[in-house]
Amino acid sequence: MIRFILADLRRLWAGSLVVVLLVALATALGVSVVLQERALRLGSARAADKFDLVIGAGGSETQLVLSSIFLQPSPLPLMPGEVLARLAGDPRVDWAAPIGFGDSFSGYPIVGTTATLADKLSGGFAEGKVFAREGEAVIGSAVRLSLGGEIKPMHGSAEDGGETHTGLVYHIAGRLRPTGTAWDRAILVPIQAVWHIHGLGAEGAEEAEHDHEQAGAEHDAHEHHGEIDPDAALDETWSADAPGLPAILVKPKTIADAYKLRQDYRSGDTVAVFPGEVLTNLYATLGDAKQILVAVASGAQALVAASLVLVTVIHIGQRRRQIGALRAFGAPRGAIFGIVWLEFFTLVAIGVGLGFALGFAVTLTLSGMFSQTSGIAMPVGFAREDAGLAGVLLAFAAILAALPAVLAYRQSPAQALRA
Repeated sequence: MIRFILADLRRLWAGSLVVVLLVALATALGVSVVLQERALRLGSARAADKFDLVIGAGGSETQLVLSSIFLQPSPLPLMPGEVLARLAGDPRVDWAAPIGFGDSFSGYPIVGTTATLADKLSGGFAEGKVFAREGEAVIGSAVRLSLGGEIKPMHGSAEDGGETHTGLVYHIAGRLRPTGTAWDRAILVPIQAVWHIHGLGAEGAEEAEHDHEQAGAEHDAHEHHGEIDPDAALDETWSADAPGLPAILVKPKTIADAYKLRQDYRSGDTVAVFPGEVLTNLYATLGDAKQILVAVASGAQALVAASLVLVTVIHIGQRRRQIGALRAFGAPRGAIFGIVWLEFFTLVAIGVGLGFALGFAVTLTLSGMFSQTSGIAMPVGFAREDAGLAGVLLAFAAILAALPAVLAYRQSPAQALRA
């Protein structure tokens, strides 16, 4: 029987190829939706795990996390610098790192922060060391620049018509290890340098709070330019008159401290969030989008199934003489049923297997492109529940293959030979 089926498939290779391709494309669509959603969810969750608590000015919690954790450019309201001084002296805080953004270089965001965060972000350096002066910078693992290279900060981005600052040129002092987060594509510089290059300091805190906006804001690039000493040593002791800040990343000493800090800074002019908590709400939205995409993929698969039924019914009609001859030579009905069923099921099973491989390859490509632009590692892989999906598809194929097999089974030799 197997030899007969293989010979039959070789003789009808063009039609067999069409069936396999239709099944493979329909399966790949559904598989890629499932894998891409999972990769995005796992990648963003792992990226957020690097940060315990984010504190910012009152406003959108989602935008606060997207801007501070995933470094998505967006103007954020500023909170008073005294919040940083308060956190720095809080016994419940292991360390508190202010972040400031708005500048870029060669498409990479420049983030002003502290040597502490730069040192702890990836657990060490792939090469070089942390910045020790205002004119030094640390780059993420995915930044394609070399140690010792120069970085000329630009306010905003080149696409938005940003203007290069003339007050400072950073020199790259170190490269971080990979973190799997958006910070792999970031350039980290001392927060003091960011303040000074924009003409901000202790005396400019009030002006910063009201006038200085972050990424995407439009303002006169010359208004806040300042000249600084690139060899100036860093002083990471914070006072209450520090310039305004869009966000502060906080490392609490204990889990209990984290919840207490979150409660304390969710009143007044500040908001404190756990990044994972915000992502849970985003996942709910993402889940709704996934259901819509899965429904679209299922609709496409149903259309493919209907077209396959039509093709196979026509195919059985064209093979009536062959089936009649087999019956005339003594082939039992069960053998005819088995041959037709096994042929169709084999084609569909091959299509499902190719569809899984194609869906995996497509997802791997899309995730790689997203990781390259965002810096977030997107883990693509099959899970145990995917075996259930494959089982459902094969079970459906087994049922679908039974339709032409039943038609062939019920066909009498005399009717077939007279056709």
